[in-house]
Amino acid sequence: MAVPLIQQIRVGAYVVKQRLMGVDKYPLVLMLEPLFRCNLACPGCGKIDYPDPILNKRLSVRECLDAVDECGAPVVSIPGGEPLLHKEIDRIVKGIVARKKFVYLCTNALLMEKKLHLFSPTPYLTFSVHLDGLEKHHDRAVAQEGVFKRAVAAIKSAAAKGFRVNVNCTLFDQMTAPEAAEFFDFVTNDLGVEGITVSPGYAYERAPDQDHFLNRRKTKQLFRDIFKLGRGRKWRFSQSTLFMDFLAGNQEYRCTPWGNPTRNVFGWQRPCYLLNEGYVASFAELMEETEWDIYGTGNYEKCADCMVHCGYEATAVADTVAHPLKALKVALRGFETDAPMAPEIPLDNQRPAEFVFEDVVKGLSEAEPVAGTRSDAA
Repeated sequence: MAVPLIQQIRVGAYVVKQRLMGVDKYPLVLMLEPLFRCNLACPGCGKIDYPDPILNKRLSVRECLDAVDECGAPVVSIPGGEPLLHKEIDRIVKGIVARKKFVYLCTNALLMEKKLHLFSPTPYLTFSVHLDGLEKHHDRAVAQEGVFKRAVAAIKSAAAKGFRVNVNCTLFDQMTAPEAAEFFDFVTNDLGVEGITVSPGYAYERAPDQDHFLNRRKTKQLFRDIFKLGRGRKWRFSQSTLFMDFLAGNQEYRCTPWGNPTRNVFGWQRPCYLLNEGYVASFAELMEETEWDIYGTGNYEKCADCMVHCGYEATAVADTVAHPLKALKVALRGFETDAPMAPEIPLDNQRPAEFVFEDVVKGLSEAEPVAGTRSDAA
């Protein structure tokens, strides 16, 4: 796995501390969204479907750093929207790094070369560049030609300046296993990125394109086919071994949505980064008042096909800490690709989906803005 040793040690020590303290629900990665505005309009994205007054809102530097302190997670992922559109993103990153938190700044890289001078290389900062495959696949996924070439140029420029860089890739059902393997070869060998963060596409209910999301069975078979082709290729993934083993259908995990809590311009989003079913004003309220048991695969129809890292990576990390020999065995032998898959979670008793997005957004749009939240044009 392509996670630096210092990060593995810090995160492992954090998890062990929570276990020793008897804490059963704790955050692992804070998903900090300082804005929703983006300079792309990807058809598979459900994060930009808001009216302009909401897209123009920004979390202040103070709000971002307060969220980091309030949450306490050792890792902070900054998605969006496009975070580099935020005029104070450099101050936000510097403040988080000063707290010795590991920052993954997620970007489509269109502004990356232009803004690299605002940042300094450090083990605590990684530029996580979104690439959904090689040029044909990626430009189609983002609905704009030329984005792949600009992202590749930005990755090379950042790496030359000493920055940590990985790519984050979302797989939809248009990509075959050989195409994914070719892409992983390219980013590992030609680009030399530190690692790959990969996840099956989640079916955002508001995404314009609803036809190409993977179900769980297809996800597991796709990753088995990819890993079979990948034997001996030395791909580097920025995720735990057991999460990757889960994607290949070899672990029966349940989602831990509290592992990756989300803070954005509306507040703390419940229940997770992918589902928008309401907000609370504080992290404590999110953890203590959310009905966690009504969400997740087997519990809720919307979660039926989800295998995304923001729900299951925390589960895998906790399992790794609890069973290190199990994780080591998988790391040494590789991922099983032919044996029967682990049993699937039954869906018989899941509650039906509730489509509350419209009411939530309407209420938030009419309400007073979160204290300190700015509203300005991108």
